[in-house]
Amino acid sequence: MSNEIVNMFAVEPAAQARAAISMLQKHSLANAVQQEIERLINAGDLCPGDKLTEAALSEKLGVSRGPVREAFRVLEEAGLLKLEKNRGVYVRQVPLEEALEIFDLRAMIEAHVGSTLATLATPAQLAKLKELVRQMEIAVRQEDEATYYRLNIEFHESMVSYAGNKKLVVLYRKLTRELSLFRRRNFSDHTLMQTSVKEHRDILSAISARNASKAAEALRQHVLHSREKTIQNHAKYSDRTAL
Repeated sequence: MSNEIVNMFAVEPAAQARAAISMLQKHSLANAVQQEIERLINAGDLCPGDKLTEAALSEKLGVSRGPVREAFRVLEEAGLLKLEKNRGVYVRQVPLEEALEIFDLRAMIEAHVGSTLATLATPAQLAKLKELVRQMEIAVRQEDEATYYRLNIEFHESMVSYAGNKKLVVLYRKLTRELSLFRRRNFSDHTLMQTSVKEHRDILSAISARNASKAAEALRQHVLHSREKTIQNHAKYSDRTAL
């Protein structure tokens, strides 16, 4: 076999490997960009109605436009961004009526999760939830809204994942992503944070006691209380805008 043929076979796998690595790097980079954009939205640095551009974000994040474009696509599918033809990409404004429908679905999902965990939660899972509540209590004492919000999301997502239904996790995350603005506003008041952490203690207590019906009802009421806070906050922010 000639050297030319040997080299051809030697180069082809290497080229394939480089292509595979390049694709993996692009995917990982797009995922990192997606997470950063989502963080900026959750933190309130990007607000509903804000316009996003590939050029500005790629410069800000130090990446090429490709990963930003891919992150836009994923976040549009997740319901956080909206692509308007000939106008650009915007942070999506979720109507209050739609948000309330999502809260209703959340109430049903989390009631099911509470009932399931009261039966199936392991000691290690209960210990993790207990530690999250402990950290939430510290955040309340320190009036650290950003940390409390992050821990609150982790607490609920942990419970849903512990229920053991992967499809439910995907559905839950999609629904709650769209509620990010409304949920963040619900912790802007220290009194509301105190109420919230008490409700989390009650939820954990019911699950730890293996009381399925009480755990389900505690979670359902917790979500419905958030729904009511959302209505009140929406009216408050609407009044401020009108001034």
